Amino acid sequence: MKILVQNKRAHFDYEIIDKFTAGIVLLGWEVKSIQARNVSLVGAFCYFKGSELFLGNTKISEYKGSRGQMDRSRKLLLHKHELKKILKEKVTKKLTIIPLFIGQNNRKIKVEIALAKGKTKIDKRNVIKERQLKREASKFLKNYH
Repeated sequence: MKILVQNKRAHFDYEIIDKFTAGIVLLGWEVKSIQARNVSLVGAFCYFKGSELFLGNTKISEYKGSRGQMDRSRKLLLHKHELKKILKEKVTKKLTIIPLFIGQNNRKIKVEIALAKGKTKIDKRNVIKERQLKREASKFLKNYH
């Protein structure tokens, strides 16, 4: 799958538990705009409305001469058993559903969504400290040889 747009803060802000690939219902100008990479997944989330899953807060910029709603909710296409599994885990484990990236697979636009648990501020600080220590250790070893 060719990744078109990525949610860069997803792995930093959340602990990813399970991943799913979903289709997405789009209009023609939205497909062209996504292929031109005019999309923002910052702050995007997924939510249930009845028994259907929707992608909210995703901003798709207008394509050249087109007019439409940039930040409307878009329906995600998953199998019924996947929807049931996601809903069950979301309710029982109190998880969040977030989009990781939007990609293209055989000319079809797909969204990789994840069941995730939010990280606390302390967890985020620990990740930054570990990253810094690794960087310093590799720099020291590089200069040592």
